[in-house]
Amino acid sequence: MERIKTELVVVGGGPGGYAAAFYAADRGQKVILIEKDRNLGGVCLNRGCIPSKALLHATRMIEEARESVHRGITYPEPQIDLDKLRTWKSSVLEKLAGGVSQLAKARGVDVMHGRGYFEDSKTLRVETPEGQRFISYDHAIIAVGSKAALPSMFDLGNPRVMTSTGALEIDEIPASLLIIGGGYIGMELGTVYASLGSQVTVAEALPRVMTGADPDLTRPVLKYLKDHFKEIRTGAKVQSMATQGKQIKVVMEYNGQKLDELYDKVLVSIGRVPNCIDIGLENTKVQQDEKGFIKVNERQETSDPFIYAIGDVAGGIMLAHKASKEARVAVEVLTGEASSFENMLIPAVVYTDPEIAWCGLTEEEAKKKDIKIEVAKFPWAASGRALTYDRPDGLTKMIIDPETDRILGMGIVGHNAGELISEGVVAIEMGATARDLAESIHPHPTLSETIMECAEMYYGTSTHAIPRKKREES
Repeated sequence: MERIKTELVVVGGGPGGYAAAFYAADRGQKVILIEKDRNLGGVCLNRGCIPSKALLHATRMIEEARESVHRGITYPEPQIDLDKLRTWKSSVLEKLAGGVSQLAKARGVDVMHGRGYFEDSKTLRVETPEGQRFISYDHAIIAVGSKAALPSMFDLGNPRVMTSTGALEIDEIPASLLIIGGGYIGMELGTVYASLGSQVTVAEALPRVMTGADPDLTRPVLKYLKDHFKEIRTGAKVQSMATQGKQIKVVMEYNGQKLDELYDKVLVSIGRVPNCIDIGLENTKVQQDEKGFIKVNERQETSDPFIYAIGDVAGGIMLAHKASKEARVAVEVLTGEASSFENMLIPAVVYTDPEIAWCGLTEEEAKKKDIKIEVAKFPWAASGRALTYDRPDGLTKMIIDPETDRILGMGIVGHNAGELISEGVVAIEMGATARDLAESIHPHPTLSETIMECAEMYYGTSTHAIPRKKREES
């Protein structure tokens, strides 16, 4: 029975966990990183962000080929080899996971593969293939992430009922696919399967899909989805599911009617739950909320003075870049530096077609909180670069404080919106005004130019669009 002493043990090797381990090692800490899977990278790299974006890119090429007909370029219908598609996707994941492992080795981080279990507040037991190891530490960071929620009524023990993990395997192209849940993950994966040829139906219990983003940003996406999906049902509640032969029988209440339907596959995409079960938290002073997430303060400290928690397991927005930033906060705090996750600006991106991205205050949030704002919008139909992409369906908008002209929020829907939103993040973090962006020369013709012209719209001086009114400056 091996016993090891270290300064920091990080439980979970996802984007939060390995970021914490690497940052602590860079600051001179002796670090052990625990990961139960074969590869580092967590859900994001292996079963989430990266594989889904790879598949979205691959299937987007199918759509681009089909859309090229009206440009005078015609391609034959694509021949899809699922084995090659999966092999290519896996090669991307292996490359990235290998890179993370090399970075760990170069930093002197000791990576231990196995399942971690807290014996007490200062001891972690690790079940490895070689046997049990006991690690005593000065501090621990819990970064074990989350998993897709699968309520018992949907858990039939049938591979035809999938979570996002199973859907990313693309083991076949179902003729009919039901997606339960109209959130971002469901819409992204629905886009993949629709491009591959599946008839996709969405059942969302809420009045609209993709809540969180302003409706004017989701509108172009909804148009695309309605054109490519079989149906999007809002206010639809799935009451039961059962295996029927090689299909799944689904009973649903929709528009006051009870529907009894058969689907080849069902994707359950209704949220995520923390991976807190059976890791020994009850042997520590760590406290959890009613949903099982670990309670932390703005310094990522738990109720146990020796243990920190970051990423999905700590609740809040479940995004990899949020976890990575929390990792730095936790390491800085445990090494004696003043640091906090208060008032952090976290951008969000939905990789549908077109993409949606936003940061800071949204228009809907401002209305709910009764915050006085002005909104500036620049339509991409007036963007030369958007037209060369044949994507005039985009929109760039700014949420502006009318008293100071400071930018409070930015939202973009359109081609590569996720690559553009960081300018909004920097602008808001730096306290920039709309005038600052309006007077910053952007290259022409580019999509980033729509940000400059959106700011110009606020002052009534946009070159390529007619503003609704001229802004009077004091």
